[in-house]
Amino acid sequence: MAEVLIFHHVQGLTPGLVDFAEALRAAGHTVHAPDLFDGRTFATIEEGLAHAQSVGFASLHERASEAAAALPEALVYVGFSIGVMDAQRLAQTRPGATGAVLLDSCAPLGEFAPGWPAGVPVQIHGGEADSFFMDEGDVEAARQVVEAAGDGELFTYPGCGHLFADASAEAYDADAAALVRQRVLDFLTRV
Repeated sequence: MAEVLIFHHVQGLTPGLVDFAEALRAAGHTVHAPDLFDGRTFATIEEGLAHAQSVGFASLHERASEAAAALPEALVYVGFSIGVMDAQRLAQTRPGATGAVLLDSCAPLGEFAPGWPAGVPVQIHGGEADSFFMDEGDVEAARQVVEAAGDGELFTYPGCGHLFADASAEAYDADAAALVRQRVLDFLTRV
């Protein structure tokens, strides 16, 4: 079974993300989901972004690094949207990563390290109706990361918007979210 570290999106550690973590736990995985917002959640992306800016992204990245440092090196890093920045950064720079799952976002290679670490599989999920993912360069970055990883998968979901896999988000799509969950579980069984 895998040991997983999940980083939440800009709306915080929402009930939908807690449910996602619980589904992975129910399958036998050890799952850590630190709350980088100290219990605060936000109804909109804009409100969450304002909070993240007020806390400071450097401070949030430090909290994420501290959460990882308290755990074994052999981790699968999972990130949703803004949480992808920490999941991808740690998968690329912290020794021992066993995999990465990136949802709703992807940074280009070179953002955190020149390439993708050898032997670290990656799975990336994005909604085809998500303007953040499709129109701001994330899908191109995702293709680049998958190619560099060698053992990578990119899944896009027709009609799905930003945060579609979070049951508490406005763009939630139950069918697509169930498929994401199954694909992530399949990925975790092989890392």
